[in-house]
Amino acid sequence: MNKDSFRRYDCRLCGSKDLVCVFKLTPTPPANAFVSAASSIAGQPLFPLDVYFCNKCTHVQLSDVVNPKLLFENYVYVSGTSPLFVQHFQKYAEELVKKFTFKPLSCQLAIDIGSNDGTLLEAFKGLGLSVLGIDPASDIAAAATRRGIETKAAFFSSALAAEIKSTWGRGALITANNVFAHADNLHDITQGIADLLAPNGVFVFEASYLVDVLEKHFFDTIYHEHLAYHSVSPLVEFFRQYGLELFSAKRVDSHGGSVRGFVGHKEGPWKPDGSVTDLIKIEYDLGLHCADTFVQFATDIEAIGNQFRDVLTELKNKGKSVAGFGAPAKATTLMYHFGIGPDMIDFIIDDSPLKQGLYSPGMHIPVVSSEELYLRKPDAVVILAWNFANSIMENHKKYRNDGGTFIIPLPSVQIH
Repeated sequence: MNKDSFRRYDCRLCGSKDLVCVFKLTPTPPANAFVSAASSIAGQPLFPLDVYFCNKCTHVQLSDVVNPKLLFENYVYVSGTSPLFVQHFQKYAEELVKKFTFKPLSCQLAIDIGSNDGTLLEAFKGLGLSVLGIDPASDIAAAATRRGIETKAAFFSSALAAEIKSTWGRGALITANNVFAHADNLHDITQGIADLLAPNGVFVFEASYLVDVLEKHFFDTIYHEHLAYHSVSPLVEFFRQYGLELFSAKRVDSHGGSVRGFVGHKEGPWKPDGSVTDLIKIEYDLGLHCADTFVQFATDIEAIGNQFRDVLTELKNKGKSVAGFGAPAKATTLMYHFGIGPDMIDFIIDDSPLKQGLYSPGMHIPVVSSEELYLRKPDAVVILAWNFANSIMENHKKYRNDGGTFIIPLPSVQIH
């Protein structure tokens, strides 16, 4: 085992040791570990991506834990580079403020755990709430603070929650978007949330939804940052341990399919609305309570991978050039598991300046700006950021009109 990781042998939610490995993806480096030209000469450490099912509470998870400092302290993903995510967070903020009637007063504190560049908090601030961000990526946190979104560069914990509570008071609204699946010690984090949440406050989280992962074959959302693959059923009892209640949940479109959960104090004003029960039924009907369901999922993924490789191999055998579009974290899992390397993809286009000029994790494929699409004119483009496929194809109609081809690998191989 690499010194930068360790393996745990109990369930992250319920503590049971009755875990079974349901499938193994190809080991990869950390999914956002982009490197410079000089660093690309050296190899990068690979870590296992073995997926386990808990026979007691049915939670699905990784058992190999990579040092979070290695994953997050030099992070290169920022929400604000995507107009779609800016719109998503604006709508999200408006919905929460309306739904829970937070008055636009300075005493109404919104705290975002894993606040990244402060995109969501900026929307809350515009709606009249006072805001505080928490994010371990020091450079991104500092940039957010300079923009007027005060952000603590730290990992959230119960100890930090106590510090915030004494300085800022309790949060009327605490959010954690695409980060509640990132932490190994969800118990300490949830204890901190329970302590920090105002008596009538609401904790809202978004995470990739296991139902969507399974139904849409989104296996590439499995990478080391995501230790937990959440479904609603196991979370109900988990929150109860901390005097909290998951009183509402809904499916949302972000990241190809996520679940948004609403949590309050058990004795608070928010009462169950039936949505949690509805989603648990969907999960049961899909077989999320059975380990065999995930064994079959792995078989289905292999079939898609074979088809995808065949398409790219045929193009390369004909001497065609192929680029990738989008360098999201999930591309690392997809490329490693499907065996798609620099022999298949010549370069990757990404709109984030933080990634441009760097090389992709492990495969060391150069990342460039979208201008290169028209300068190099590849014969085909694989949309690695498949959740933005429609907007990418719409924004680059000229490329397709000029004879280019778009390939979308998931949920099934599509050629446009």
